[in-house]
Amino acid sequence: MGGSRAGEIVKRVMGIIMVIAGFYLSWNGGYFGLKLLEKHFNWSLTPYRFQLLTMLLQFLILFLFAAIAALVGHLRGDERTFYLQIITAIRQISKGNFKVELENDRRYGQFGSIVEGINEMASELSRMETMRQDFISNVSHEIQSPLTSIRGFARALRDEGLSAESRAHYLDIIEAEGSRLSGLSDNLLKLSALEAESFPFERTAYRLDKQLQEMILACEPQWLGKNIDVEAELDEVTVQAVKDLLSQVWTNLLHNSIKFTPQGGMITVRLRTLDNRVEVEVKDNGIGIAEDELPRIFERFYKVDKARSTSEGGSGLGLSLVKKIVDIHGGGITITSRPGEGTACVVVLPIQS
Repeated sequence: MGGSRAGEIVKRVMGIIMVIAGFYLSWNGGYFGLKLLEKHFNWSLTPYRFQLLTMLLQFLILFLFAAIAALVGHLRGDERTFYLQIITAIRQISKGNFKVELENDRRYGQFGSIVEGINEMASELSRMETMRQDFISNVSHEIQSPLTSIRGFARALRDEGLSAESRAHYLDIIEAEGSRLSGLSDNLLKLSALEAESFPFERTAYRLDKQLQEMILACEPQWLGKNIDVEAELDEVTVQAVKDLLSQVWTNLLHNSIKFTPQGGMITVRLRTLDNRVEVEVKDNGIGIAEDELPRIFERFYKVDKARSTSEGGSGLGLSLVKKIVDIHGGGITITSRPGEGTACVVVLPIQS
């Protein structure tokens, strides 16, 4: 309290001094200013006119001083308001309120870029917070579902009257759900490593056509089990890439095609060279995807048919991982599909990445 009172007294004293100084300067400025004008223009003024003009000039100078002081005070007030808004906005953002939006007044001039920057920062932080909450919610859901299944069937196995056939069936389900959890954890770790760029990106030159042949053969039990015909048209191509990562891409695309292609269907894998890049197409005649679902298929945890994907063991992370790997290699991926007609996934990669 004592400090604020002392400050008020100092402000009042300074104000009185400024007023006295203003009167002094205006008085002398009017008198000597008119003397200079009289000498410069060779005026011959009577004492009365000289005194009258001196007073008018003094009041004019005093008025100009007052106007300048008022303008400076107004500008300082605007600056104080501006800085107060900035400080308040930053404090709100630091507390987790990302809905902050400052009004960008043209009076702020070059400071307008600061306002725009704060608004953009708040908007981006709000988007990231929404993504974070969605991510936590989706991970919790994906983990809870298999755990609930495992817990339920483990409890059922305690029934001593359970037949050997039912017991084996329940154990198979528990094993499948455990594998699903393991796959979810593995994909999350890979995505995290890729986004943090902590994955060992050791690019090597290798034959892409041979890798695709190996991936097709590795999936043979799955496509033979559904009597699916697989055709491969592979040009001989050598690429410079991270072999293990691209192996993940082809495995995910092939597994998706096999999973959603009915009994007796067909899958075609094509590899061809286009100038300084290669194109890999995995095409099936499966159940397909609705047009309005296509823009979201690369989102994490997004499932075209959630009930179907859950029963098939999908987590909705496969295509997110595929796209991230393709992006890292400087390539692109497009997916076209029609319900009931099938899906075509096309991956384009530079030969030298």
